[in-house]
Order: sequence, then C-alpha cells, then structure tokens
Amino acid sequence: MGERIVVGLSGGVDSSVAALLLKRQGYDVVGLFMKNWEDDDDDEYCSTRQDLIDAASAADVIGIELEAVNFAAEYKDRVFASFLSEYAAGRTPNPDVLCNAEIKFKAFLDHAMDLGATRIATGHYAQVRETVVDRAEGVSKFELLRGADPAKDQSYFLHRLNQAQLSRVLFPVGHLKKTEVRRIAEEACLPNHAKKDSTGICFIGERPFREFLNRYLPREPGPIKTPDGRLVGQHIGLAFYTIGQRKGIGIGGRQGGDGGAWYVAAKDLGENTLVVVQGHDDPLLLRRRLSAMDASWVSGEPPEEGSVHTAKSRYRQADSTCQVTRVEDGGFSLEFSEPHWAVTPGQSVVVYDGPVCLGGGIIA
Repeated sequence: MGERIVVGLSGGVDSSVAALLLKRQGYDVVGLFMKNWEDDDDDEYCSTRQDLIDAASAADVIGIELEAVNFAAEYKDRVFASFLSEYAAGRTPNPDVLCNAEIKFKAFLDHAMDLGATRIATGHYAQVRETVVDRAEGVSKFELLRGADPAKDQSYFLHRLNQAQLSRVLFPVGHLKKTEVRRIAEEACLPNHAKKDSTGICFIGERPFREFLNRYLPREPGPIKTPDGRLVGQHIGLAFYTIGQRKGIGIGGRQGGDGGAWYVAAKDLGENTLVVVQGHDDPLLLRRRLSAMDASWVSGEPPEEGSVHTAKSRYRQADSTCQVTRVEDGGFSLEFSEPHWAVTPGQSVVVYDGPVCLGGGIIA
C-alpha cells in the first residue's frame, strides 16, 4: 500500500471525489466522518444521520474504509463557545473559519496521525503550493492558493491555516471546477453525485436563525432609531441583527415613507439601540478603512506596512484593492481604494496577493 491519507468525508460530492482521486493515485485512503454537533441532532433541522449514510455509501463504491469520530465536545469548547460570546458582544462571527482552524485541521489532523496517516485531505476548493527553501535541510514554504473555480473558492474560510497544517494537507479537487467534480462523481457511479451542496452553519441547518440563537442568548429588547435619533421601532435584542441586514428588522412600512428599504447600520451596545438607515448606499453603510484583531498569517509573517494587496471583508464579495496602513502585535489596519459595503465586526477580513491567500483577522 502507498502513503496513508485520511480524507474527511462529509457525505457530500466534493469530499467523495477527493477520496476517489487519491485512491486512483495509489494512496492508502481512509475516510473519516466527523460528527461535530449533538444538541437536538435528531430533529428535522440538523441531522447528521443522512450525511453519514451518504458518506458510507460513497466509501463503499470507492472501496475504502470509513471511520466515524465524534468531535462534538471539542466543537462546543473551541468553536461554539466563541460563537455565542461574539454574538453576546454585538458582533457577527464566522464559525466556519474557526471550525476549520480548530476542528477540521487540528482535532481531525491529530486523530488522523494517530491512525498512521502522514497527511489529511478534504474536499475544499483551495490549493497548496510548496516551494523548497533549503533542499539540503528539507525545508519548504507552503502557500495557500485560491481554488481554480472562482465561484467555489474557499480560501477565505481557510486563511487561518499555518505552515505546519498546510504541510500535511491535500485539496484534491482544488484545481477543478465544480461541474467537473460532479462529472467525475457521476462517471464513477458515486451515489451522491447530484447531492445538493450544504449551506449555512452545520449546527443550525435550515431552522430559523433567531429561533436557534434564542435558545442560548437572552432577549434584551430596545429601541430602533435613525442616525438623527428618531424612534422608528423596537428590536428584540442586538445579538439578533447584523450590519447590512435588510429583512426581518420589523419596521413598519409607514415609518419608511418613500426613502427606500431599511438597513441595519450600527449597534449601540451602551444604549442598547439599533441604528438603521434607508437606502443600500447610505454613507453609514460604506467604509474605506477597517481595523482587524486576532490576526493569523499563513507564512507566519504579516505583510509590510504600506504594501498594496487585495482583500475581502465577506465571503461572497469581490476583492478590492487595499493598502496595509498599520501592523501591530495581533492586529492590522487596511484602507480600501473603494468603499466597502456593510463592514461587519466579528467577520473575517482576508488579504490576498494575487492568487495567494496571505491570511487575515477578525474585523474590530
């Protein structure tokens, strides 16, 4: 048998094709299904049962073993606790970023090493480039690159991976388009070749987000006001809203006049007030500068102050040219060439140098 690689099988088509491709290349492939959530996992919203069945069916066709491992305790400690504290503080976190850094490429990686693997693989749409720095000493540098399919690129969610993690990671479908991945799956008769892509946060599933959050955070109602202090409604708790939100604010149409749709522009935690504006392009929704904390750089070193790159402050957002205006211990600041819409504290801002993901931080 060849080198042992453990593949994270989610039950979806991407990870299944990743395992299939590695198997075809002669590796000793083992599938690993991760269960990361147990609370109310038996209801209609977030059941992993079908995903496990799909993963097992795909593993059977590929001809590899499948192990199921429970990381629910690690997830609750390392990801969910941070998720709740961020919302309680009025920010909007991105748990998928933290899940990748703490679970999929830490707890999963450690477990795979215990199984005798040398590397792990996932179905993420990203790529790793290795450059030999010192051949005699066997020293290499690893870069995280965007996936070849711009519509599916997931480097944004992987920007917190470090050199040690990248040295042991493979992304077998990162150089492919999604359509090609589905074609490979169908030709190989994988049972999940047409399975719909999963969306949203795994432990929330399709349930209403407010309903879920209300289980864990108390509601603290307060006023909804315009920037000039006019009262236009009542909110149910600042944690239940995010910057740029348009739907579900709960402001009656009579309050709007002809000024257009309402958007959340700010949260005043001290006054427990939600600030709203009318119109998608209101100046309060546009920012040219931002500061970030809890920075993580793929190379281990931040970009130089004054350097020009591109960055995005949301996953589904086009890159914008920016300049690194300040670098400090654990944080940095950026200035964009064009205003960014709805820059949201708690979300990740990720910096790129062409196709290379440099890293990023949490918007402060």
